[in-house]
Amino acid sequence: MIIERVITNIEQMSQEEIERRHKEKVYLESDDLMKRIQRVTTDHGKELGIRLKETRDLVAGDVLFMDENNMIIVDVLMDDLLIISPKSITEMGIIAHQLGNRHLPAQFEGNDMLVQYDYLVAELLDELQIPYRREDRKVKQGFRHIGHSHD
Repeated sequence: MIIERVITNIEQMSQEEIERRHKEKVYLESDDLMKRIQRVTTDHGKELGIRLKETRDLVAGDVLFMDENNMIIVDVLMDDLLIISPKSITEMGIIAHQLGNRHLPAQFEGNDMLVQYDYLVAELLDELQIPYRREDRKVKQGFRHIGHSHD
């Protein structure tokens, strides 16, 4: 089966719509969410080809296939993350500047900044005395690098 478009996301579906269908999941690394072409296997052993025609990243909860009785949903594996919790806007500015200089992509949840674990970043946070913790957590989207140049 070749998947060329995302049908919907389970967050846009009613609980009744979701519960009445047999669910299979495709577990992806967060980096794989940004790949438009890939071969995957569901947790029930069904092989799929993904070749998205639309230029969008996959997101946790995306429905790749759905009929009256079945659905295939994207789920994301845990990432090793640093959860940075600055105490002030100044600390947020300092760490955002430092991470930007290193071209590290970040995501935000509430007042927390999430970056993929890097021991050098952990050492920097210790040195700057900016609160953080390391944990395994699922993210909804991939960590995308934003292209730019220093011209």
